[in-house]
This record gives sequence, structure tokens and C-alpha cells, in this order.
Amino acid sequence: MIKTGMGQDSHRIQEPANGKSLVLGGVRFEEAFALEGNSDSDVILHAITNAVSGITGKPVLGPVADALCKAGMTDSVAYLRLSLADLSTLGYRLTHVSVSVECARPKILPKLTELRTNLAVLLGFTVADVGITATSGEGLTDFGKGLGVQALAVVTAQKIS
Repeated sequence: MIKTGMGQDSHRIQEPANGKSLVLGGVRFEEAFALEGNSDSDVILHAITNAVSGITGKPVLGPVADALCKAGMTDSVAYLRLSLADLSTLGYRLTHVSVSVECARPKILPKLTELRTNLAVLLGFTVADVGITATSGEGLTDFGKGLGVQALAVVTAQKIS
């Protein structure tokens, strides 16, 4: 049995960064801005977490992540791991992820290999099973105009038990 989940997340750009780092896909970007939010605001990991929640039916972002943020846990890797644990409890494991990022900044292409490698490690599969695309959307949306970053994710999970 194979299941597919889809997730989305977006955050506004925060300028100046005020000591916060820009993190996407668990990778730090050397930018003079960050993304607004009470966590690290990693839209890629949030979109993947939401996609996994689409399979499990258990929302992690929102009620669970907000409580973790209040307790000082702002690393989105923790939220993703909770979603993956929920998936495992159901007897599934992820086999593929595809992420599409819309933004004018930062530039995704220079970090593409690092992003794919890091996501493969976090998700427990090969780099070949991680797809990432990026677009500015011709500058038609606020994301393409440089006001924020949006990520869409589709995940595929396979029954293991």
C-alpha cells in the first residue's frame, strides 16, 4: 500500500534578522534576513511535516509545535521527527519527497546539493529520492517579490508492516 501527502508552509521575511538565522531544509543560509515565526520558520521542513500529517491525520504544526516552541524547542527537525514517528506507528515509511520553493531570495540553486543531502539524511533515504525545485514565480506573488518564502511538499509513503 502506498500513500501520498501534500503540505504547504510560508513565512514572511524578517529584516533585519535580529540574531535569527535563515534555515531552509535544515540548512543554514548566510543571509542578512530570517523568516518570521516563533520557531526557526523552516518552511521546507514545515511543508514536509504538513505533508506527513496529511497521511497520518495527526497535525503536528500548530498545537504540538506551538507547545514545543513555548518550551524552547524551536528546531523544526524536532517537529518533522514527531510526524515521522506518527507515520511509523501506522506502519509506513517515507520513500520519496518532492519540494517546490517559491521565493526571490535566497537563491536556492547554490545550496541545492546540500539541501537534498540533508533532507535525505533527515528522512532516511537516498539523495535520489529527494527532489527540490525553486521558482521566483515571475515575481507575480509576494514570495516572488522577495517578501517571503513558500514551500510545497509532496511525500510518498509505503506500508512496511
